[in-house]
Amino acid sequence: VQLQASGGGLVQTGGSLRLSCAASGRTFSSYAMGWFRQAPGKEREFVAAISWSGGTTYYADSVKGRFTISRDNAKNTAYLQMNSLKPEDTAVYYCAADPQLNVLYVEYHYWGQGIQVTVSS
Repeated sequence: VQLQASGGGLVQTGGSLRLSCAASGRTFSSYAMGWFRQAPGKEREFVAAISWSGGTTYYADSVKGRFTISRDNAKNTAYLQMNSLKPEDTAVYYCAADPQLNVLYVEYHYWGQGIQVTVSS
């Protein structure tokens, strides 16, 4: 499966952004989807994940209550709605797909290109 992420950019503290991850190739609805991020000088970290059906979601504690992961299998697209953004959310964000739902980036087999999200203070 090929993944194409979009929707990043520059936003002020407290603002919102919605990231999209469009999939092509194999059956999108067979894959769990995850979002990860990597800030300069830091390791890639888990942000959110969603099961193939959308019935199960996981969030990192740092984004719980502010970010929402969702998917539209008819459009082969996953989303990450980010609200109440903080400067510490600044990072390159990646979407990923895997047959199994998990929170470890090493477990994901398919990755989109990274997109920059910058939150100014």
